Amino acid sequence: MKKLLPLALFILTHFGALAQTTRQVVSPNGTIRLVAFLDDQLRYCVYFNNQLLLSPSEIDMVLSDGKKLSDGLSKPKFIERNVNETIVSPVPEKRRHIPDHYRELKITLRNAFAVVFRVYDDGVAYRIATSFPADITVRSETAAFRFPANHPVYYPEVAPPSNMDIYHTSFEEPYTVKPLESISSKSLFFSPVLVAPGDSPKIGITESDLEDYPGMFLTGNEEKALFGRFAPYPAEEAETRELYSTRYVSRRADFLAKTKGTRPFPWRVLVIASEDRDLPGNDLVYRLASPSRVADLSWVKPGKATDEWIIASNIFNVPFKSGINTATYKYYIDFARQFGFERIMMDAGWSDNNDLFRINPDIDMEEIVAYARSKGIGISMWTLALTLEKQLEPALEQFSKWGVDFIMTDFINRDDQKAVQFFYKVAEACARHKIMLMFHGAFKPAGFNRTFPHAVAREAVLGSEYNMWSAKSTPGHNVLLPFIRMLGGPLDYEPGMLNNATPKGFHPMPENVMSLTTRTQQLAMFVVYESPVQFFAGNPSQGLKEPAFMQLLGSIPTVWDTTSIPDAKLGEYIVTVRKKGADWYIGALNDSTARELTVPLAFLTAGTTYEATICEDGINADRYPADYRLSEAALTSRDSLKIRMAAGGGYMARLRRRR
Repeated sequence: MKKLLPLALFILTHFGALAQTTRQVVSPNGTIRLVAFLDDQLRYCVYFNNQLLLSPSEIDMVLSDGKKLSDGLSKPKFIERNVNETIVSPVPEKRRHIPDHYRELKITLRNAFAVVFRVYDDGVAYRIATSFPADITVRSETAAFRFPANHPVYYPEVAPPSNMDIYHTSFEEPYTVKPLESISSKSLFFSPVLVAPGDSPKIGITESDLEDYPGMFLTGNEEKALFGRFAPYPAEEAETRELYSTRYVSRRADFLAKTKGTRPFPWRVLVIASEDRDLPGNDLVYRLASPSRVADLSWVKPGKATDEWIIASNIFNVPFKSGINTATYKYYIDFARQFGFERIMMDAGWSDNNDLFRINPDIDMEEIVAYARSKGIGISMWTLALTLEKQLEPALEQFSKWGVDFIMTDFINRDDQKAVQFFYKVAEACARHKIMLMFHGAFKPAGFNRTFPHAVAREAVLGSEYNMWSAKSTPGHNVLLPFIRMLGGPLDYEPGMLNNATPKGFHPMPENVMSLTTRTQQLAMFVVYESPVQFFAGNPSQGLKEPAFMQLLGSIPTVWDTTSIPDAKLGEYIVTVRKKGADWYIGALNDSTARELTVPLAFLTAGTTYEATICEDGINADRYPADYRLSEAALTSRDSLKIRMAAGGGYMARLRRRR
């Protein structure tokens, strides 16, 4: 752990007096090295196989009373440790057993500040900690990420509402790609972001264990650097008066957070991937998060659900008027039962958005609940976050009486300290009532799903719903998500659109929503995208016409024992292999260029034959994207799969051990 790097040697040679305040930490396999050094500031840099990845980058925190981390850099205390453990995930979106092997350096300063560095084989992280006896107010934090070259950056830039400040966002934006030096301080974007050198490992920047503190946005300043930026504390708030009302900040204070004086702050995380395929399978953010605070998780039941909102309940070939009514929800229950889904979602409109107890008069909740129970299907409910906060305990009590085991809450659209506190408040309340939870209009999970495993996923993604009003959900965007957004945790894209179009034929069309992908790409998303509760957002009336396709979709698990990425290229394609029990699932997504790939099946158990059900793009999928081909094959570990994908296409295979 004390091997000298060129930078450390330079410091020792030219600044001999600083030798006692320079430390180096090496990852368990020796490939990643972090050098921390203290002079007028605390800085650190990162190497990969002796190649500089991160130039010296400063860390600091300033309190409102003037106390500053960087004022206590003389005579620090250094403590190192080596950790080699295994985390067992109770709700495994990637894998059940997660190796947690790292080397840690803790630098304790004389002024009640400390900084902890962790170095893994696939990334580095640091966090600030304080040990003041009384509460503190944080005025500012410095989180710099400086790079040795003008690398390209993939980032989702905030486009705030016209009547609110820039820190209000739904965290749903497409990715912009620009070189570092072209990004100004006027650009604000949320993490994860990806720095993508052409000749060295890619670096994902995000955070973990975000609690009682604002989330980290990023910005540039026309240098080869990115800088953390944080929403100031809400001094005054107001409520909008609209269909989906929100609480917004009308005036902000001159500080970030009021918090406990003795505490750790969020981890600043750099995921390091020497190959593109190392990014989608990375779970560093999960490893860094606080362990579960829910003792009994036996009631957490992952699975798939229907959702009617994107298609506006526009079912057909039925003897009743479709819409937000009892008959339509019973139809969805029958559909879920037929194809192996665990629950249905009753989305916006089942009640007054501003009063969860004013139920839509076209809905008989008792009849719906009884019918769902008779079919063995769970009921899930959408809520408006502002309303849920006001009616939290009575609403959860009512949901429990109905047997609701899962709720979604929507339109938070902030990540300042008070907004982050809301997430914890709702998660703790839902845990008491044994109700699973998903946030929409929300920032990325940042490890929250480890701390509260019943909070299974978040939206924080530009997903299927954008097909209703835009052409932003492109195949290229879809293929970027596993490499960037999934670094922050599981996402709710809501795939399964069955009305598929080419770019030439696509147009936004509410109620009969199209996707800019092939049918097979929509299916493969259920394997590639991670969410312990996956929503099928397509039209069930279309699905009923294609029972073999829907039976295959319904058979896909939502939690996994293992995950691997045998082949992937950033923004072009990805092949994901997952295992559940004795069965294997393969999903592939493609950008707008048709291609062929070969995937060896050496991961299968040798000497065992598997019955494969394969769904691939049909021969005419380039012009008619709903064209697909279902086939069966007997395969062993000696075989390979030929994956052929049309433009905007996909591939999905289920391999079951022959009984």
